[in-house]
Amino acid sequence: MDFSLMLMLSSLLHLPEGFENPNIETASSVPLLFFTLISALAQAAALYSQKSRDYWSDEQQKSFQSFITEQMRSLEPAVRDTHWRQAYGMSYPRFAMLVHEVKPYLLKQYIYGGENMPPDAAVAMVLYRLSSGHNLRRIAAEYKVESATVTKYTDLVTKALATKLYSKYVKIPSGEVLVGIISAFKELTGLQNMCGAIDGSHIRIHKRPDKNYTPGNYKCRHHSFAVLLQIVCDHQKLFWDVCCKVPGSIDDATHLRGSSLFRKLTTGEVLIESHVMIKGNHIRPYIVGDWGYPLFSFLLTPFTGNGSGTPAQNFFDERLMKGRAVVEEAIGLLKGRWKILQNLNVGLNYSAQTVVACCVLHNICVLGGEPEVPITPDPNENGPIARALDTERSLNYFGESIRQLLLEDLQERNMNMV
Repeated sequence: MDFSLMLMLSSLLHLPEGFENPNIETASSVPLLFFTLISALAQAAALYSQKSRDYWSDEQQKSFQSFITEQMRSLEPAVRDTHWRQAYGMSYPRFAMLVHEVKPYLLKQYIYGGENMPPDAAVAMVLYRLSSGHNLRRIAAEYKVESATVTKYTDLVTKALATKLYSKYVKIPSGEVLVGIISAFKELTGLQNMCGAIDGSHIRIHKRPDKNYTPGNYKCRHHSFAVLLQIVCDHQKLFWDVCCKVPGSIDDATHLRGSSLFRKLTTGEVLIESHVMIKGNHIRPYIVGDWGYPLFSFLLTPFTGNGSGTPAQNFFDERLMKGRAVVEEAIGLLKGRWKILQNLNVGLNYSAQTVVACCVLHNICVLGGEPEVPITPDPNENGPIARALDTERSLNYFGESIRQLLLEDLQERNMNMV
């Protein structure tokens, strides 16, 4: 008899003393909602147990239902959610919503071999792995399942997040959403029409790739093996584009050029609304980056990297980098909540899928109002200064013109405020 899920739930009930409740819920309807969700999940688990091969018998299912009914009822929602955030990266209501969304894609679990698990138990196990960063053997031991079962459900859940739910939670802004983002960045930086910040981050992989993957390609400038993640986020640290498709030796500019976002930006498929007029020139929405990216009409970078410009240029650079800082914070939150990204211990062929899945989970938490976690800062990149290619001269020329217009506009508006 396998009581792995019961043991998992039991561990949640042994709460350490002195827990603070950072997100206290006051509505009396919250417990009712919680018990409704618990009931629904228990019924779903019962339906799945009928299909599962030698996993949960009717007697075990009744024991599980009795356990959660009697023991979970005694928990205050705020206390419960605090502990769930520590173990699974999100509150219980957010977890229940995620189970509901992922469950249809776990039906294929019955095609695979190995043990079958109820959807809520499977999602909890995978979230625990992503949140804790523990290795495969430890997760298997704690949940009393085979390592192959952990691998199977990690693949299924992260694949559902990275492919099926990505377009729902990661969207390039347009319409009123774009207008709101531009307004927020203007309030933050004083610059008109900024709509996002871009950066790359190395995701360290736990071991040297085998020779079939050409290990040298994965050696990044921090002297570790890694894959490269590219993120664009808004002022709320919500990701609106994610790309993870190159090994760690590739620079940020090359990664950008190979992304679908670059194609969409250069062909005018996105960020073509909400132009502003500055001195008779139309300025489209743009993103900001550091010196690791070339200067384009849709991607602005600082004048200098060391404060050696004119006073006006240095002030502009300070404003621009204040907007860019949000993406550094967003990446720090991502790695702080989903610790597997600090040392990616999955097979290399699953690495991009796992990274993107964590980015989707990040957005689910941001949109759901989950409290921010301590930031895990990236090492100082200090990469080479990127240059535009010969084929990109027109984009670079317009970028220089737009940056100068924005500098002059910023100066004039500041003078008028004095």
